[in-house]
Amino acid sequence: MQITEEIKKLKKEKNAVILAHCYQPVEIDEVADFVGDSLYLSRMAAKTNADIIVFAGVHFMAQSAKLLNPEKKVLLPNEKSGCFMADMLSIENLKEFQAKHPNIPTVCYINSTAEVKAQCDICCTSSNAVKIVKSLNQEKVLFVPDTYLGKWVEKQLGNVEVITYNGFCPTHLKIRVEDIEKMRIKHPDAKILAHPECHHEVCKIVDFVGSTKEIMDYAQKSSDKEFIIATEKGVVDRLQRDSILYNQGKSFILIKEDIICQNMKWNTLEDIKFCLENEKYEITVDKNIFDKARHTIEKMLEVV
Repeated sequence: MQITEEIKKLKKEKNAVILAHCYQPVEIDEVADFVGDSLYLSRMAAKTNADIIVFAGVHFMAQSAKLLNPEKKVLLPNEKSGCFMADMLSIENLKEFQAKHPNIPTVCYINSTAEVKAQCDICCTSSNAVKIVKSLNQEKVLFVPDTYLGKWVEKQLGNVEVITYNGFCPTHLKIRVEDIEKMRIKHPDAKILAHPECHHEVCKIVDFVGSTKEIMDYAQKSSDKEFIIATEKGVVDRLQRDSILYNQGKSFILIKEDIICQNMKWNTLEDIKFCLENEKYEITVDKNIFDKARHTIEKMLEVV
């Protein structure tokens, strides 16, 4: 495809790197240097020697890349790419929440704004949330903004009270218990894999709960041949592609057709080409919060 070659040429000319999240349209992988979940991409952002980082994801991800690379130019291909969960928690809401529960450390999910991160003690992703909360060695921890991930962490640890803000992912909450039950009848031999952003009752009845990367690793390593995937459609697209590419003979089925994060689908190859050509939609972070916000991510990376 001509556009992919044009993007690759631009990358070379401008010493740019493209990071792509697993929920992005699958064709973006053709030009991406690194594809993965939030934790993997945070690590890659911290290591890159590129002058320009193009983050094919949503705004908070590009912000995190900027926090880890203050001297580099970070671009978001489509400025509409936000996150409903991150938008649920304002700095004012966070301060009120913390005031109700004083003297308790706050863990923020990476799905949050830089302003929120600056007001917290440490950041986490779904891949490392259990390790991060455990590392604090506290009896009580505040967790924002996703109540479902926070309570899932509490269940895994068993000895920490995780007090959660009432935020959630609208895409994952579309997945209901009845959807799991229907698929069990329709595909009795399939393993059902779900993300911890799903409702508690969903997580109780599936075969495996894990982050985006953990779901993909489980499916690729498993000897089973059929899987129901209870997370965003981009994961299914990549698993299906790789199964065909490597002749794995595995079948991957999205739990239901509408499990699509529209914000994650805004970015296109055309957007990437345009933002690289024009160096548009640069991400900036207020200097008054920059160091504090950066510290929460760096502290996370030190733990994991």
